[in-house]
Amino acid sequence: MRIAMIGAGYVGLVSGACLADFGHAVVCIDRDPDKIASLNAGRMPIYEPGLDALVTENVRQGRLAFSSSMREAVAEADAVFIAVGTPSRRGDGFADLSFVFDAAREIAGALSGFTVVVTKSTVPVGTGDEVERIIRETNADADVAVVSNPEFLREGAAIADFKRPDRIVVGAEEARAEAVMREVYRPLYLNQAPIMVTARRTAELTKYAANAFLAAKITFINEIADLCEAVGADVQAVARGIGLDNRIGSKFLHAGPGYGGSCFPKDTLALVKTAQDAGTPLRMVETVVAVNDQRKRAMARKVIKACGGSVRGKTVALLGLTFKPNTDDMRDAPSLAIIAGLQDAGAKVRAYDPEGMEQARILMPAVDYAENAYACAEGADALVIVTEWNAFRALDLDRLRQIMSSDGSAPVLIDLRNIYDPASAARHGFTYCGVGRTKESVARNGS
Repeated sequence: MRIAMIGAGYVGLVSGACLADFGHAVVCIDRDPDKIASLNAGRMPIYEPGLDALVTENVRQGRLAFSSSMREAVAEADAVFIAVGTPSRRGDGFADLSFVFDAAREIAGALSGFTVVVTKSTVPVGTGDEVERIIRETNADADVAVVSNPEFLREGAAIADFKRPDRIVVGAEEARAEAVMREVYRPLYLNQAPIMVTARRTAELTKYAANAFLAAKITFINEIADLCEAVGADVQAVARGIGLDNRIGSKFLHAGPGYGGSCFPKDTLALVKTAQDAGTPLRMVETVVAVNDQRKRAMARKVIKACGGSVRGKTVALLGLTFKPNTDDMRDAPSLAIIAGLQDAGAKVRAYDPEGMEQARILMPAVDYAENAYACAEGADALVIVTEWNAFRALDLDRLRQIMSSDGSAPVLIDLRNIYDPASAARHGFTYCGVGRTKESVARNGS
């Protein structure tokens, strides 16, 4: 099939490359000429494991191309995917759909023959109706069907998620559109990936509901972690205990500094606003949003408390800046609020991240950036693990202790991802502070 992918950002680029790898002919279109020039030169605008090799191979095979011009690609396409950004709108928190609607207008003027226009971007309920209205208003003769096909990709594992999905949700209102979408995803037949066909509005809401539920799960275990610290229980043991219940499941039960990234913060907020407008407020999701926002700043206070109540004049080293490992995405990363809180308290902050420092330098120019984990820790009074990159999971604790600042007391290790054993850290000479666990609670629970 011939596919036009409007938007060469995270979703568009990954989706386009994977569809090309299935054997489809894909053109990714983006308004940013510099991004297109970089892609044509083999340079990726984002970091995603395996993406550069996937793009390079499919370009070489002639199945994947990049362009800043929409007309020809859309005219030849069987399906046109809209995969542009839908950031939170300033002022009210609603999803900003201007890029989606602009794309719909431009697509309408280039359509030729029956075409399925697919909304891949995460959009509020009813957006597909508006996209269809815009297309038909712009081009009354268009033979078009508008479909919702939300993405469920995890940054850092997006290629595997696309090729081996739990499900494919298609919101289609007519049989011709459903047939085209089944053909698009036919290569996944051998993986037995279920295609769930629903009404268009149902598909749009499914995406928001999924993200809100996962965000609620993260927020729940984070609040349980705070309770564990207060009563002397171990949150990791609690998480295992409830996660073994098949009705609950073990995923997204890892206590930490709060969720961030390009999806959960904006999608939960957009869902809250949609529900309020519909007269059916989602009080639980509203609380999830509020608790998560407060938690990130609270992590700065946690670091300060672990440092004896003051960080003024001290050097605090942070390992990990991106909101999760295996991405360079700094959007709504907990590190932003943590660093701001530490700097407000008078600390000097030094940081290292394997992939995120280029973006971080733009957002936080007052931070000192190190070339590796050990250079980051050298001379620091406290070391904070913010993102659980694999490179941070087996650090030489003896070496860290020797290079960190010491006034005769044990250097402080604040592990916001619980990747180290408290007793082991103590044996290596650290004062350890985790999330939802103490040395005593871990010993009692046999962790």
